[in-house]
Amino acid sequence: MRNGVLIALAAALVTAGTAAAPAQAAKTAQATQTAQAAQAPPVTAREAYLVDTTQGTVQFAKRETRRVPIASLTKVMTAYVVRRQARLNDVVTVTAADIRHATAGGATTAGLRAGERLTVRDLLYGLLLPSGADAAHALAERYGPGTAKFVAKMNAAARALGLRDTRYANPDGLPSKGYSTARDQATLAVAALRDPVIASVARTPKRVVGKSAVHRAHVWRNTNDLLDDGAVGLKTGFTSQAGYCLSFAAVQDGHTYVGVVLGERSDKARFATARKLLDRAGRDAGQNAGQDTGDDTGESPGEGPGVTLP
Repeated sequence: MRNGVLIALAAALVTAGTAAAPAQAAKTAQATQTAQAAQAPPVTAREAYLVDTTQGTVQFAKRETRRVPIASLTKVMTAYVVRRQARLNDVVTVTAADIRHATAGGATTAGLRAGERLTVRDLLYGLLLPSGADAAHALAERYGPGTAKFVAKMNAAARALGLRDTRYANPDGLPSKGYSTARDQATLAVAALRDPVIASVARTPKRVVGKSAVHRAHVWRNTNDLLDDGAVGLKTGFTSQAGYCLSFAAVQDGHTYVGVVLGERSDKARFATARKLLDRAGRDAGQNAGQDTGDDTGESPGEGPGVTLP
């Protein structure tokens, strides 16, 4: 319904991020200071970043360029690379090594079993909804081929996107020497959401995969509670090293926002922080709109903020 919003928002975020031209960078810096000075909400996350991609302005920034672990936000890049390597109907065989990798690391899984054969489309749901490290490993092994080569592709994609403060060490976000920043992850979120398949998967509350001759039945539920508030993605993450993390996107009152919360203290706190940032940005947008704050966004009241992609 509003596919153009997500496609257009990439250029806006680049303007607000590291790839801004000097004049635009100065404008963005001024907008950042203004937004933060205007009674910025207290944020308990160690790092946070929110961009209004409609206007190309930074609404909030806290240690947004600090290099830190990002836990399962890593899987956003895994999905991004897979989408450039694989066809959705490709069939991937899950191996015992995929299962051992996830269970040995104490990671969240998609409940896969060795010998199952699933399509790439289904594995993307298993990757992004329950945050399956088993799905991540299976995809990386197939499309590296091998995990080491796949991680090299992840880092090449990061460089191509201008993520200068990002380094991946695995495809799942388990504790490692990998790192990124809130700002880089916001840039990646925009790039990922330009892909209609990733965007569709990320906003799906629940995915049911029926039993077949080659795999079990699976029910995967999205760990992103922000979807209940009209968000359109994107990914949660947690390790004791990284804390509670969230990459999110939402459309409200004609503005598209992309944000990242890193190092939050609890599961509930990361969503509360995201809501707080979005609420504040929405109030600021309403105040700045002046006479244009009337109800003329073209959205029906019952529809809520969101982006429908094919």
